[in-house]
Amino acid sequence: MIRIKEINSKSEMKQFVKFPFKLYKNNNYWVPPIIQDELDGFDASKNPVFKQASAKYFLAYKQNKIVGRIAVIINHTEVNIQKIKKIRFGWFDVVDDVEVTKALLKKVTEIAKENNLEKMEGPIGFSNMDKVGVLTKGYDKIGKMVTWYNHPYYVSHFQELGFEIGKEYLETTILIKDINIEKYSKFAAILKQRYGYKALNFTSSKEVMPYVEEMFKLFEKAYSKLETFVPISDEQVAFFKKKYISFINPEYIKFVVDKDGKLVSFAILMPSFAKALQKAKGKLFPFGLFHLLKAKKKNDTVVSYLIGIDPEYQSKGVTAIVFDEFYKTVIKNNITKMVITPMLKNNEEIHKIWRHFNPVIDKERATFTKKIN
Repeated sequence: MIRIKEINSKSEMKQFVKFPFKLYKNNNYWVPPIIQDELDGFDASKNPVFKQASAKYFLAYKQNKIVGRIAVIINHTEVNIQKIKKIRFGWFDVVDDVEVTKALLKKVTEIAKENNLEKMEGPIGFSNMDKVGVLTKGYDKIGKMVTWYNHPYYVSHFQELGFEIGKEYLETTILIKDINIEKYSKFAAILKQRYGYKALNFTSSKEVMPYVEEMFKLFEKAYSKLETFVPISDEQVAFFKKKYISFINPEYIKFVVDKDGKLVSFAILMPSFAKALQKAKGKLFPFGLFHLLKAKKKNDTVVSYLIGIDPEYQSKGVTAIVFDEFYKTVIKNNITKMVITPMLKNNEEIHKIWRHFNPVIDKERATFTKKIN
């Protein structure tokens, strides 16, 4: 017997968050989250995403043991304003038993019907800022702080239950030694002289803060045409500032402005926290914070977290200035590798940005979708 239970208490939510720690115990490639961060993310009093989204959480039990979990999500901006009649599911983890997967996804169907929604898609989070997709290739590569990991059988479960691939994503790795920076440096110098573009570099998080709202406006402008786009609220931007900006090494935040001071491009890299999070084992204390701070200061790998270019400037080469500035920083900090977070496979513009750096595809992932009958 498989029993599905909607969770309502703090203790059950903690079980929900901690289930993957058992599922992926001793797995060398899974990157655990910080438990308290996960709990805070599901707390409507702390996460402003719940002003535009709602969620229910379920655990699956078999012989009184937890064997699966799922979050069922409705993004009301997506449904009511964008008129996309879709229900989301995320934070999906399960043992290798397709009947457990079937029982969990049945809850998604039930809630979709109650809300007159027409299809389901997942795994995806509340908004564009959350993790996305299941791995379809690259199970033997260490994950990232901003991605989910999963066993290969997740894909076969979805296929057996009649799901189709929704959106596909690629993750790539670039070796710094393969970057021919000379042509970018020369082009960057020409652009600065001819058009008055200027690179903004930072030494403290405090210097970055005044630009964050403008950065997200540019982010929305740059990505609004993508099929995955859902608007981000001002409250979510404020939440992002508080939660993430202060933790990112300010050296890895680069902005480009035009001659009038208008932001035309930005990029954010982060030191890779994957190995540090594995050592932390879900806890900041007593030693987790030490591992994270050490990774922030001393690391040979960076992760491309966000990049955006004003559509009006996408063919004007401003990314050359960004790359030129980043190259100086990564060389100074002895960075040897850059990994790129999931990019939509059909997003040609983003692939054009990286294609000259000999990127190697090391992971592929996808969402799965099914019509509600």
